[in-house]
Formats: sequence, C-alpha cells, structure tokens
Amino acid sequence: MRHMMSAKLHRARVTEANLNYVGSITIDEDLMDAVGVLANERVQVVNNNNGARLETYVIPGKRGSGTICLNGAAARLVQPDDRVIIIAYQWIANEDAREHQPKVAILNDKNEITQLMSTEPASTCIF
Repeated sequence: MRHMMSAKLHRARVTEANLNYVGSITIDEDLMDAVGVLANERVQVVNNNNGARLETYVIPGKRGSGTICLNGAAARLVQPDDRVIIIAYQWIANEDAREHQPKVAILNDKNEITQLMSTEPASTCIF
C-alpha cells in the first residue's frame, strides 16, 4: 500500500478563522464535491503565507459560499485572506499507485474553481 494524494484545493483563500469553535476546517460543500473530499475526512492544510502546516478534519460549509474557515486551535495558524493548500490522502494498493489520478482544483480569489486537473504539471505554476 502507498499513501497517495487523492484531492487538493490549491490556493484557497481563508475566509474566516474561528478560534472559539470546537475544531476542524469548514469547506464549501461544492468544493468538497468537486475533488471528492468527504465530511470528517482527515486533511493537511499548508499555509502559503507563513509556512504553517497542520492536520484536521473537514466539516461541510454552505454550498456556493466559498467558505474556507479554520476552526479551534488551527485558527491560530491562519488569518483571513491567507492562501492555503488543502490536501487529502488515501491508501492505494501498490499495483494501482502508478495509475492513480488525484483531483486537483485551482481556486481564484473568490474560492471558485478556475481549473480542475487530474495531474499536476511538472513545471512551476505562476499565479
């Protein structure tokens, strides 16, 4: 078995940081569906603004809202308008790993999908 990236929301804009919530990350349910992330799924969040990395679980947010909200202790590692990468992983049988294609969504300033890919280019993306 190999632990492979299954989904990624690239350059999501944090819309809220709620320190007083129990915990997790709230993500617009439309974005979750686009890349196949489920409620309560474990994700890694990487903050492009300060380099912070954390793991948490997903709570569905209102559809079409563009919500990306870090809750609880994770709210200390982000600020509204920070750019984050949200990555989900899954275990894949070794014999299937080379054919595996994750779902990668590139987001704009409103957290709308501008591009949906099944592979990432080897070159550097400029935004």
